[in-house]
Amino acid sequence: MVLKEGYEPFAVGSSGEALETLASTSVDVVLLDIVMPGMDGLQLLEDLRVRFPNLPIVMLTATKTVKTAVGAMKLGAFDYITKPFDVDELRVILDKATERAELVREVEELRSEVGRRYQLDNIIGRSARMQEVFRTVLTVAPLKTTVLITGESGTGKELIAKAIHYQSPRGRRPLVTLNCAAIPETLLESELFGHEKGSFTDAHQKKLGQFEMAHEGSLFLDEIGEMGPGTQAKLLRVLEHGEFLRVGGTKPVTVDVRIIAATNRDLGAAIKDGTFRPDLFYRLNVVTVHLPPLRERRDDLILLIRHFAQSKARDMGIPEKTLKPETVDALLRYPWPGNVRELENLLERLLVLCEGPTIAFEDLPDQIRRSEQDPGTIKEQVLEGRKSLGTAVDEFEREIILEALGQTSFNQTRAADMLGTTRRILKYRMDKLGIAAPER
Repeated sequence: MVLKEGYEPFAVGSSGEALETLASTSVDVVLLDIVMPGMDGLQLLEDLRVRFPNLPIVMLTATKTVKTAVGAMKLGAFDYITKPFDVDELRVILDKATERAELVREVEELRSEVGRRYQLDNIIGRSARMQEVFRTVLTVAPLKTTVLITGESGTGKELIAKAIHYQSPRGRRPLVTLNCAAIPETLLESELFGHEKGSFTDAHQKKLGQFEMAHEGSLFLDEIGEMGPGTQAKLLRVLEHGEFLRVGGTKPVTVDVRIIAATNRDLGAAIKDGTFRPDLFYRLNVVTVHLPPLRERRDDLILLIRHFAQSKARDMGIPEKTLKPETVDALLRYPWPGNVRELENLLERLLVLCEGPTIAFEDLPDQIRRSEQDPGTIKEQVLEGRKSLGTAVDEFEREIILEALGQTSFNQTRAADMLGTTRRILKYRMDKLGIAAPER
């Protein structure tokens, strides 16, 4: 029957022969009789589940031993069929098992591809600051140590979190990502820890939280500085004891999860103003990886420009475009308040909108063309009559505002405080000078 269905069978008469065959041959599915010479079929099942955890195993059993077969399912068998069996029933089970094997192979290939993608060799950064980041990542990745990644918005914190996970022994287990700022505080606790049926009005069934989904893997908590006090307290318990209660639950749930957290806020200042727990901070801040803003990575900027110009064209299936020298010069002088994300978005937009094979200086947005003058030369240009005082003042003010916005991750309230003005006045000056918030 299996030959007619296109399968290539390998028949063995004992557990020893089965183990030898599986060690030397790629097999999609195993038909295993519960009663066999040598090792008992159930014992062999347990052994195979350890050695070949992704291999589907279908148990064969006599009618009167169905209970034993059901027990085999609990031990990890894919399915079972009773003897004498119906040919159509066996065909259906084998088809499902081979589909499962193919799906598992695809998942493993995808995991390998993702792991390769997030190798440090594929992350651009030859500057001294980024080389220091890479050394820290290589040191901490193999450990279970909690990691706190800091840096302005758009600096690549999630990319580094993925590198840490995929370089670690947990790299083949789940990496679950949760943006704490994207979920209301009233829902965040349920999202993280799950809930029991009936624990609140809309809890119609039990739900597993992100911690349970990340079991034996890693949980990346982005923008953790936005987490409210109640959720902070429960997170601290997980870090201290490795367990938590689902919302509405009474039985502790134990998990094995590595925490990687990230923030663009100053958590020290958040502790002082009472919005972040100091004990949680100390638990998170075991190892800190700080990502420098793009304006402090000038050695990397030209590499990133080339990388995004090529990769975005390839991803969109359009011809590559050449950036004119004056275009590159302007990009190198711009302070990039939105960091790498702003650069990536800009180059994608330029590739889509610019006609012809080149990207000229005139194709750049106003805020980049206006900031292309180094403020250190403004005085000479005014005194030499090449620039009006009003234009020079606007350009200098623009550079100062962009620098403040960059240092505060484009938070206008904090930037206004840094500049000694109000948010309303800062917004007015930004509108007047053509400064827009970067795309998120």
